Amino acid sequence: MRQGGRPRDTHIDEAVLDAVSAILEETGYRTLAVEQVAKRAEVSKTAVYRRWPNRQSLVLAELRRRLGRVVAPDTGCTLCDLTEALDLFARTFTCMGPEFFSPLLADCSADPELRTTFMETLFDPPREAVRATLSLALERGDLREDTDLTLTVDTLASLVHYRLLFGHAPVTEDEIERAVLSLLSGLARDFPALQAKAGITHGLE
Repeated sequence: MRQGGRPRDTHIDEAVLDAVSAILEETGYRTLAVEQVAKRAEVSKTAVYRRWPNRQSLVLAELRRRLGRVVAPDTGCTLCDLTEALDLFARTFTCMGPEFFSPLLADCSADPELRTTFMETLFDPPREAVRATLSLALERGDLREDTDLTLTVDTLASLVHYRLLFGHAPVTEDEIERAVLSLLSGLARDFPALQAKAGITHGLE
């Protein structure tokens, strides 16, 4: 409960975010307006602005709801976990569609607070999941001791960002697995052992 006021009506929050979700699916981000959201949710614009000051905040709140909590996988199988962690990256961006990733980023970039929220919502959680998975693999001795975790995370993440942003190639489970295999073939202390642990008998083609 907010001090000195009434409790926040979570039903309104849900109705507004449901409206945002529906509009994003129907017409995309570029045409979304707070007035449109309020009308769809059957609430006043004041009720919306009291919770979210602009449409960027609205969309980020809905994306945060869609994504939920991002948790790094930890099964002890480096290849399996890293493939799943990278798939988290892909799901993060496909949950909203590449067609409004760039416009949303552009709209948030000019405002430091919005840009921070954008990064904390869409960029940091999956990136930290990949980094945590790599850190565990390093601790287990599956990776070479000289592995640069930051560079490795960015190398893997760039596959998802690049392909989803430009749409020139798919980001499928098979493609993600091939990317992980290719990377680990150079970073693993014993690559065949990692393949065997994951139950993979084929090599890179």
